[in-house]
Amino acid sequence: MEVAIFDTYVKRREGGYMHFDIIVSADTNYESVLTFGNAYLKSRSQAAPIISSRDCRFCHMQETVPSWEKNIQQQGYHIYELEGCR
Repeated sequence: MEVAIFDTYVKRREGGYMHFDIIVSADTNYESVLTFGNAYLKSRSQAAPIISSRDCRFCHMQETVPSWEKNIQQQGYHIYELEGCR
């Protein structure tokens, strides 16, 4: 499965930034990517920030990793946490 990776930076309520990738199947529309990102923020108790097009940008396409594919099949996306997400 080929996936699209969107590089995302969101300012945290308590300061600093969260940096994570939103990984989706290659045919997912951009509005869904933003919706998935906002669902992730809500799950992390970061409900105040809203992801916009300036926070989330297409990065590249690649073949999926098996651990990502399971999440993509179940919920439509996978989040790869990079910085400030914990």
